[in-house]
Amino acid sequence: MRYVDDKAVDLKIAYIGGGSKEWARKLMSDLALEESLEGTVYLYDIDVESARLNEAIGNKLNSQWKYKCVLSIEEALTDADFVVISILPGTFNEMMSDVHAPEKYGIYQSVGDTTGPGGLFRALRTIPIYVDFANKIKEYCPNAWVINYTNPMALCVRTLYETFPDIKAFGCCHEVFSTQSLITKALKEMEGIECKRDDIYTNVLGINHFTWITKAHYKEIDLFPVYMKFVEKHKDDGYEDRGDWQDSYFNSANLVKFDLFDKYGFIAAAGDRHLAEFTPKDYLKDPETVEKWKFHLTPVSWRIKNRESLIEKSRRIAKGEEEFKAVPSGEEGVKQIKALLGLGDLITNVNIPNRGQIGNVDFNTVVETNSLFTKDGVYPIFAGNIPDRVKLLMGPHILNQKMIFEAAVKKDKDLALQAMLNDPIVNLTYEDGKKLFDEMMDNTREYLKDWH
Repeated sequence: MRYVDDKAVDLKIAYIGGGSKEWARKLMSDLALEESLEGTVYLYDIDVESARLNEAIGNKLNSQWKYKCVLSIEEALTDADFVVISILPGTFNEMMSDVHAPEKYGIYQSVGDTTGPGGLFRALRTIPIYVDFANKIKEYCPNAWVINYTNPMALCVRTLYETFPDIKAFGCCHEVFSTQSLITKALKEMEGIECKRDDIYTNVLGINHFTWITKAHYKEIDLFPVYMKFVEKHKDDGYEDRGDWQDSYFNSANLVKFDLFDKYGFIAAAGDRHLAEFTPKDYLKDPETVEKWKFHLTPVSWRIKNRESLIEKSRRIAKGEEEFKAVPSGEEGVKQIKALLGLGDLITNVNIPNRGQIGNVDFNTVVETNSLFTKDGVYPIFAGNIPDRVKLLMGPHILNQKMIFEAAVKKDKDLALQAMLNDPIVNLTYEDGKKLFDEMMDNTREYLKDWH
């Protein structure tokens, strides 16, 4: 890597999961729009056809970036400056089990990729893959910065650090961004003041997909009283900031978020689909309860159908039958890259191991807080303690982060079962819990062949 006229050139980005149907195009767009960077993105994926499609798509942008599909992870990683990871651990067959097998036992999951039985089994598949990634990064590009987008976010990042303690990695999640945007809408509606998400300050702390905002202000305005009035106005019918909540599986009316604010006094900073899985007794009793709270259970059948649609879109773009224009994605990966190269500091929320930024959580637990990005450094910003009333909700999930990692590396079925039964969403007897666990183990046997 070198600099020419304050421009970082000849950068090498290794993209593990470079056949991605959505994340790759987001990265391509943001890179194309950032004139201060240029280089080559090496696309590696076990789905070679998809990586080749992305190579063609990326090179059609005629930007300052080149895209190259490679057939080995070693070639992608060798001397990389940055590594981006966004993979699907397993197939939709395993995801079908993650999300829908528990429904036979009355357990409903709105996402199923972070917590609950679905999050557990996704993690058990993912952790060995990430052990391999960490070891290869250590061998081929030990000084690279590693940006993770894969879920379960916290366990992916924990695995990277546990395997290669000197790794420079962080996990990025956009859930907090949407809550910050919601706060700006509250400010406009309640006070007539318009601003952008980047204009407000929020103190963020928690674990991925169960993050909370404990302070928020715009200039001299404390935004908590503003948000309180906003919640009071909309807590019965909801506030639909992304169109009708019924239009998309990813939309909601923010009723879960508002209810949590009413109950706990802090702003829950993730989408309702994720928040509900951490507090299931109130919001995920059954499909009728979910509908009452105006969010969605996302069926894997929809994901399969959507994937086919995205593949066809990629093929059309690669053939020149559909235009692909670079538009800002709303993600911050490229901004983070710029800051790490010394092209302007950035403060944003990321997932990294706790080094004291949250005072009442064990060290090494991967937590989500604000961090300062500056030249070749990511420095967590002290966020204080998680409020006791919120930590009571978070406690089982913090413990499970450690238990699930240990279960995966030791291939310990008993420990994994204990972690599943410890999850608040699993309101089952030991016997029924074990039946569900054994069924899901069998459904995931291709990835867990040598467990004991």
